Amino acid sequence: MKHLLFAAAALAAAAGPIAASAQPGHDRRDHERREDRRDLQEDRREYRDDRRDARRDGHVSDRERRELSRDRADIRQGQRELRYDRRRAETWRGRSEWRSYRGARPGYWYAPGYGYYPVQRGYAWRRGAYVPRAYRGYYVQDPYYYGLRAPPRGYRWVYADGNFVLMALATGLIAEVLLDRY
Repeated sequence: MKHLLFAAAALAAAAGPIAASAQPGHDRRDHERREDRRDLQEDRREYRDDRRDARRDGHVSDRERRELSRDRADIRQGQRELRYDRRRAETWRGRSEWRSYRGARPGYWYAPGYGYYPVQRGYAWRRGAYVPRAYRGYYVQDPYYYGLRAPPRGYRWVYADGNFVLMALATGLIAEVLLDRY
């Protein structure tokens, strides 16, 4: 009897996390997003090849120019659809860093992956200033998701009161500020 109880407890302990992580809606959405990203990469590759082929003979015809312009517009539309937009829940819902988000709260800002924090009044985010120590650890995990460029060596993007701030890691010096971007 004792062995049966231990076996049941071990099975429950092992199967619990697996059952909790089985969320078919999130898995499907994540899979669809990955597929959309792959499609966009393939479209970019094809566009580059078409552009190279069109320029190969030294002359780009009007027809080729129109097709390239149409392809470029399709790629930009695809990028806009994949990019983060807090007004469209499908762009952030299901991502792990937004799991604890419960909507906007007056007097608080949300750092994805870190939680809610009170807004610090009286601080002006501007180039040349320094990021307060309280904000220096809220790193943006995936800058491309938010449409940010890759940070240069020695810099990181951080979340700060609903803004994105590019900060020097060694000193906290602000190199760039994007206000109210998330």
